[in-house]
Amino acid sequence: MLTLTDQAVDVVRGLTQSPEASNHAGLRLAPGEQGLELSVVDAAAPGDDVIEAGGVQVYLEKQASALLEDQTLDANVDGGQVSFFLAAPAGGRAPGA
Repeated sequence: MLTLTDQAVDVVRGLTQSPEASNHAGLRLAPGEQGLELSVVDAAAPGDDVIEAGGVQVYLEKQASALLEDQTLDANVDGGQVSFFLAAPAGGRAPGA
């Protein structure tokens, strides 16, 4: 199952917990034209796997869930730009490295 770093939890929280957001707002990962697409959504789509970490929700489309099995999602904010990436495993190399 995908896990999130503390930094990723903080970034997802910042993206999903605005006054206008629903209580079920979360980050959704799904296959796109050039890899995985990330979007902020009001709720999970039917069939999504739901990951709850640190009070935030991440929704994974089934194919994305299979691709991200046993991975760790991390995030970085630089100059107001948010980027998500897969963190290197604790004892090894980053996926695809």
